[in-house]
Amino acid sequence: MPILREVRRVLLVLCALLSLLAAAPAAHAALAWPSPTLQIGVDDEEGGAAALRASAPFGVRYHYLAGGVNTGQSWQGWATGGGSFVSSFIADSTANGMIPVFSYYELRQSRPGAGQSDEQQAVVGNLADRDTMRAWFEDLKVFFQKAGESGTPVVLQVEPDLWGYVQRQGGDDAAAVPAQVAATGMPDLRALPDTAAGVAQGVRRLRDTYAPNVRLGYQVSIWGTGKDIAVSNEGDEAVDALAARSVHFYRSLHTPFDTVFFEFADRDSGYAVKRDGRSADAAWWDAADFARFARYIGDVHAKLARPIVLWQIPLGNTLYRAMDDSPHHYADNRVQWLLGGASREHLKPFLDAGVVALLFGSGQGDGTCACDAARDGVTNPPPNGTATRESLSADDDGGYFRSRVNAYYQAGALPIPATTPAPPRAGKQPTRIPATLRHPGRFSTRAKVDRKVVRRGGSVRIRAAVRPTKSQRALVSIEVYRDGTQVFQRYFDHAVLRRGRARSFSATWKVGQDAAPGDYVVKLGVFAPGFDGLRSWNDHAARLRVD
Repeated sequence: MPILREVRRVLLVLCALLSLLAAAPAAHAALAWPSPTLQIGVDDEEGGAAALRASAPFGVRYHYLAGGVNTGQSWQGWATGGGSFVSSFIADSTANGMIPVFSYYELRQSRPGAGQSDEQQAVVGNLADRDTMRAWFEDLKVFFQKAGESGTPVVLQVEPDLWGYVQRQGGDDAAAVPAQVAATGMPDLRALPDTAAGVAQGVRRLRDTYAPNVRLGYQVSIWGTGKDIAVSNEGDEAVDALAARSVHFYRSLHTPFDTVFFEFADRDSGYAVKRDGRSADAAWWDAADFARFARYIGDVHAKLARPIVLWQIPLGNTLYRAMDDSPHHYADNRVQWLLGGASREHLKPFLDAGVVALLFGSGQGDGTCACDAARDGVTNPPPNGTATRESLSADDDGGYFRSRVNAYYQAGALPIPATTPAPPRAGKQPTRIPATLRHPGRFSTRAKVDRKVVRRGGSVRIRAAVRPTKSQRALVSIEVYRDGTQVFQRYFDHAVLRRGRARSFSATWKVGQDAAPGDYVVKLGVFAPGFDGLRSWNDHAARLRVD
């Protein structure tokens, strides 16, 4: 009997340790973005990859998967049926050197919510419908099975509007919104919570099971906070607070996605003025709006450490005569801001904010297209304001977008910057160390703060030290938590760690005016480069208090 009790005790300890090891990296593990340089993409149709690549050296192409999961119109019936559309789109993309991206947008168009005019309530109602959610998860499972067969990098943006509606409905807490997950009865979803957070966890479980090559994309919707920072012209402090709310909601999903999507708007500015009746001030972006948006993105990126994709960027311009604000020819200025000119100065703030790809496309059926969607050929209406140039092609934007994409790649695709410590001193060559190790060894980690108590609105400097037993490259992450929620992160990717030497890292946390008073804990993580696997985790490296 004593032997049995001892065996039982050992088994319980092992189970607890395995549980801790499984839980620690899950919050961080992410698949790397498939390209080391900033890539440009556009929405494209089936079989169009070769023609698209011939027109400009695009690095990405994307397509919506839509129609509703219980309407008979789902993407599974497209092409030759049986989900072949996804297989063909992936094969066509990779054969032509492009990353395939899918925007999975099925829930809103599914019954019974499809017939409801209030989109938020339609989506929330569908989440609570058992039959609808079972059909949704089964449809998604087919996608993963098809995408998993390819074995190549594929990106799936999961339900771009869903999370914004859930955030508004649940007051920044996904667990507060009911959803049918385990209750659907699908064996793959057993024991998951029947909440919107459980939906995200179910998506991740299906991906891990059927398509480990697929990068999961999460959509951040600023309107989920109830604000539109481009219209309300928020100050820096307010932008930072809204970003913190967006991060808080994401963390309430308790699910690590691999990349994060943002969008400027779902329509051209000219469309918003002429079709929606918005004022020009509300519809058009100026330099302050772009700076505000880059700050918001950078705030989120700093906390989540995920690559950022700017998606569904409007395609209009203000230079070509074709832009007369008629269907498919609506004016906008975002292509010009991001890709216009030769200095690339407007791209730098977005690169610094973590952006790895710019995906252009219309969110409206008759929005501006970098194609001849209007089927009116080359058009040159009378000049209007700054729109004085003659069209370069039959593209509805006058051909401006493709010309700028070609110019971008001819000048050389920009490398995606990594957050790294200072380079080696002059005369010293960096040690050639493999990026990953099969046996990375052990680590000694510690941290200090330059003050134990900091006031809201103040700042605290955190100094960390990492000493490995084996030389290697790694990602070192300094993080601050309050009651289990991360409030700050600074990481250093591809840091050179030498055997037996303590390497120092430092970060300054600027404490927001809205920070909750109380105790905070500093945690240190050591990962493989790109967050590709946890190597060491210090859960209580240092403590401080906010007053």
